[in-house]
Amino acid sequence: MAGSATPSSSSSRFTQNKFHGFPELGDNDLAATVVPAVTVVLEGRSICHRINLHHHGSYHSLARALRQMFVVDHDGMIGGNLDLSNAIPGHLIAYEDMDHDLLLAGDLSWKDFVRVAKRIRIIPTKGNSRKGTIRRGA
Repeated sequence: MAGSATPSSSSSRFTQNKFHGFPELGDNDLAATVVPAVTVVLEGRSICHRINLHHHGSYHSLARALRQMFVVDHDGMIGGNLDLSNAIPGHLIAYEDMDHDLLLAGDLSWKDFVRVAKRIRIIPTKGNSRKGTIRRGA
């Protein structure tokens, strides 16, 4: 039949124009809608949190979000000196990648970290000297 579309041609046309009509969606917005949030686990807790890494643009932003989740901030560390090494006093921030390897957060560029991190694990250090108080119900 002339003029009738076969199922294969119409489905390939749909695939090619899948996001046609949504010019306001950028690559980051599209990735945020497709890529799920990662689980944040604080060792010794039975409750986990979830965080969408696409809502953060850097390790500094992630450190600030993790501190707000887990620390009652007595020393006002939310400012410019905050990074992954001091976001949660007495703890290291690590992540599990796609191969389930546990690696120290901050070892990759931010974009690569967002792409490979599947779970964030907050691990206590042995010589635990706390400046802030960890939230108990968080």
